[in-house]
Amino acid sequence: MRGLWVRFGEVAAVQGVDLEVGAGHATALLGRNGAGKSTTMRVLAGVVPPTAGEVYVGGTDVARDPMSVKLRTGYCPDVGGLVPRATPWEHLQLAARLRRMTAWEPRARDLLERFALGDVAHRVTSGFSHGMSRRLSVVLAAFHEPEVLLLDEPFDGVDPLGVEATMEAIGDACARGATVVVSTHLRELAMAACEVALVLRGGAQVAALPAAELAGEEGAGVYRALLG
Repeated sequence: MRGLWVRFGEVAAVQGVDLEVGAGHATALLGRNGAGKSTTMRVLAGVVPPTAGEVYVGGTDVARDPMSVKLRTGYCPDVGGLVPRATPWEHLQLAARLRRMTAWEPRARDLLERFALGDVAHRVTSGFSHGMSRRLSVVLAAFHEPEVLLLDEPFDGVDPLGVEATMEAIGDACARGATVVVSTHLRELAMAACEVALVLRGGAQVAALPAAELAGEEGAGVYRALLG
């Protein structure tokens, strides 16, 4: 991705962001609310078209062929994405049908157990807590073992067990050669999950750093300085 701009009317939500993530690697988008993280993720997922710039996902131009991008990616949006009257199992069943997956049930059961959702697999999601919904969104994103895994605020409101399961999902994706992008405002978790951090402020890119440089107390100081 080079020189990404996204405008909504007169408002520039993203201003000239560059991002390159190789296969088998994970990069974090860091920044406060309104920094442009979610908009950038929506572009990568083929949901929002770029206003300007070049955006390729798995070698596919997002602006020209967003449907192919959607087939290549697994996307956990920052909010929504679940059907309130459907159960986790029904969500996975629908995903399997849409993606023409075969013999998907064992993987579905394994993911639900790993994310502590096995006991509620047949409960409608309208009664789920925010953390439970976040966990299910990560499960749905990782379910088909996509070439590109996009997780927008996957740790928000999630308990330690869910955080651990999400970390494992990121590690598994990298191990099989997938490209992973994680958007979050939680610096320490981002640094534990990813190798590189892209820091955004007011829609603009202010730094791209190795994760180690933003870890710990010293990293906290660097991060605060970048956010200004």
